[in-house]
Amino acid sequence: MSKLSISEAAKLKGVSVSTLRRWEAEGILIPERTANGHRRYDLNQLLGVKKALSFTIGYARVSSHEQKDDLERQIQVLELFSAQNGWQIEIIKDLGSGLNYSKKGLKRLITLITNNQVERLVLTHKDRLLRFGSELVFSLCEIFGTEVVIINRTEDSSFEEDLANDVLEIITVFSARLYGSRSHKNRKLVEELRDATRQL
Repeated sequence: MSKLSISEAAKLKGVSVSTLRRWEAEGILIPERTANGHRRYDLNQLLGVKKALSFTIGYARVSSHEQKDDLERQIQVLELFSAQNGWQIEIIKDLGSGLNYSKKGLKRLITLITNNQVERLVLTHKDRLLRFGSELVFSLCEIFGTEVVIINRTEDSSFEEDLANDVLEIITVFSARLYGSRSHKNRKLVEELRDATRQL
């Protein structure tokens, strides 16, 4: 089946029929017309559209305002790495816990991936995406043909370090909810926990 109707083409690309009509108006994808005026899409042309529309996304995240310098470092690493590989990159940055699935940047990233607009996703570390559940986003990337590049994959921490960081993240979130993120009691508790994890 090399010629597809508009509904078949929309289903194959994972977009709406109106998106295909918009692409036609913008000259991105021009379908053939039958004698009755119905659109017919060439399969090979349809599959090639992703390259024209997609781009590289770098995703950077920190948990708090106090980590602003770390956020800037992540962005610099993402931009430098992409430049070295000849990729044009757009940075999406988030401020919030790795346990928060409602962050504005994360939602935008998922929307772009599921609209076939991300050729590759670049991260400095796996846990910058989410503390738990990043595999779900990576599965979406696989389904929608998005390459995932993790720059510091070779510097994987030990199981004990990962576990300590996960526990610290969970306690930080619940402590902030219990005492308020800016309270002295919360900051003291988080600092004590950080000291304890360093000694592990």
